[in-house]
Amino acid sequence: QVQLVESGGGLVQAGDSLELSCAASGRTFSINAMGWFRQAPGKDREFVATVTRSGGNTYYANFVKGRFTISRDNAKSTMYLHMNSLTPDDTAVYYCAADSSFIREGSTPAYWGQGTQVTVSS
Repeated sequence: QVQLVESGGGLVQAGDSLELSCAASGRTFSINAMGWFRQAPGKDREFVATVTRSGGNTYYANFVKGRFTISRDNAKSTMYLHMNSLTPDDTAVYYCAADSSFIREGSTPAYWGQGTQVTVSS
């Protein structure tokens, strides 16, 4: 119904920046909120950020602390997560998600990407 493909992950040094992308295809008209979750080794999946279709409503997890910016380009059906001042604690598989309604910390979005690995070395 909706396909999500993440890209942009990689290996970076602490303090570096990285931008993740998530391209949506299929029935993209059904999407309202898009967002990012991440899962570090040995930890549960955690919410990172979300943005609604208009781009005017964004919400971030507390650990972001102003370092990350989420945005989306509906003409390209693509969402972005720009990450600054990365630390080793940011190392995780980052998953793109989408839903017809909203996404928050406790959400289980309807659509998921396959994930992209972000590794931050000290």
